[in-house]
Amino acid sequence: MDADHKQLVQLLPLLPLLAELGRTRHVTATAEVLGLPQSTVSRSIARASAIIGTELLIREGRGVRLTPAAKALLPHIEAALGEFQTGLDLVRHESDVVRGRIAVSFQHTFGEAMLPLLISAFRSRHPQTAFDLSQGARDGCLAELAAGDADLALTAPVAAPSRLISSAALYREPLRLVVHHRHRLATRRRARLADIRQDPFVALGAGYGMRSLTDALFREAGFRPRIAFESQDSHTVRGLVSAGLGVSILPPGGPGRPVEAQAGDLGWVEIPLKSGLAFREIGLAWRERRGGAESEPDPVRLFRELVLSEGPALLAGFVRGRSGT
Repeated sequence: MDADHKQLVQLLPLLPLLAELGRTRHVTATAEVLGLPQSTVSRSIARASAIIGTELLIREGRGVRLTPAAKALLPHIEAALGEFQTGLDLVRHESDVVRGRIAVSFQHTFGEAMLPLLISAFRSRHPQTAFDLSQGARDGCLAELAAGDADLALTAPVAAPSRLISSAALYREPLRLVVHHRHRLATRRRARLADIRQDPFVALGAGYGMRSLTDALFREAGFRPRIAFESQDSHTVRGLVSAGLGVSILPPGGPGRPVEAQAGDLGWVEIPLKSGLAFREIGLAWRERRGGAESEPDPVRLFRELVLSEGPALLAGFVRGRSGT
């Protein structure tokens, strides 16, 4: 530690006392303001003078007068303390931020890993932030957002922007044909929609994002599927396919391992689809507030900014891992 740095370290604890002395111009008054014995203040002033190498006070009767050296030093002391106060205010502001709440509405398929990844990244910086989570069909998520029950909505397809809602795409995820592991297409490297024209189809219910996407795929292929079952979550859809009760189209879920069961062997296989529409675009939507960005609560703004800036990379890594690529 060099001499200048050592001198600075020694002086730092004395700066508030010297600043107060500059305001009161009286040792007794300074002691009263700081709640210190007068003798402590006197010793501290003497110590500061010794460290600096020049006198800071000249006694005049019952009062004191600042020396030219003290007058030159005081503005810099005030500036340093002011900068430190600015830093404290910032920390306190951030502390208020982490105590906020964020309401997020999301589709079922994002609850297993996508949303937890985003929340984990945010909580690593703001560990005390609370989240109110609501999951459901895409239409329900957007309805909650429009009604003000949710601050943000994670959906696929991306919500169309409007006067009240803004949105942004985060990542494009491939869709796969899901078949029983003994299905005639199970060993195919790629498949077409026409290959399942005669197969019973397991679909998500109306209002779900995947339902609108599969409907568009079948319209492109020029036929309607033979819907055998409608479900409200992708786990049930995979279970029905795994039992050989139909085929489906879903986002990647990893390889399905056959499992022996009393009613037969269970298991499913995912196959890439030959279609330019075989993808879903994951996006974030948020409400536009009357007062603009300034009226948006800090926790919501900070989480939205994180999702938009870091979400694409987080989701891309998750999708690659889930797809086995």
